[in-house]
Amino acid sequence: MALTKAKKNAKVAMLASELESSTTAIIGTFKGLTASKDFELRKVIREAGGAYHVVKNKLAAKSSEGTKVEAALQGLKGVNSVAYTSGDPVALAKALSTWVKDNAEYTFKLGIVDGKVITVAEIDSLAKLPGKEELFSKLLFLIQSPAQRLATVINATGRNLAVVVNMAAEQGKFGVPAAKAEAAVAEAAPAAEAAHVEESAAGDQPSGAAQPENGTASQAGEAASSEPAEGSESVAE
Repeated sequence: MALTKAKKNAKVAMLASELESSTTAIIGTFKGLTASKDFELRKVIREAGGAYHVVKNKLAAKSSEGTKVEAALQGLKGVNSVAYTSGDPVALAKALSTWVKDNAEYTFKLGIVDGKVITVAEIDSLAKLPGKEELFSKLLFLIQSPAQRLATVINATGRNLAVVVNMAAEQGKFGVPAAKAEAAVAEAAPAAEAAHVEESAAGDQPSGAAQPENGTASQAGEAASSEPAEGSESVAE
């Protein structure tokens, strides 16, 4: 039964509203696809964040006008369906490629990503790329990995710093070994003590030397005072 003009317009408007925000579309064709297989395909595409419609060629061309997927939906021939998404193009390509491997009734025709039409071979290549979630996971790992290593190093530094310093000291990394330093101090101590004694003796020498001179002078004085006394005794006699 042919569609009325009103129903055609309604279908065009509905598809156009869905394609308006879409950035990726994959066009395929099928032959002998059962209802159960069709239901399974739609489910796979929904799980990948996309939508799926079997389209009439002229309505698809009209609905896609002014959208980012317009170039892929113009001039279609034969039986066609379109799977489209505004999300991850890799996820959609992976889901479709995986399903097609087990369902030969469906084949790709072409695709489009951000306004660039791609071939069937490029759809296969797109399906082999890492998806957005996988890329985000890898990027997050790369961002966190240096921070985790830094935290590990900082924690290990606090625990191992004393051990490293002790080992370095034992190996003489900071100068002479501790045993040699102690021996040098022990050898230098007697010499320093002897020098101190000599300085003390030199400081006491002037006062010690003057004492004999004073003693001699006293004895001379005593002798001088005693001699006249003897002389006086002779004169008196």
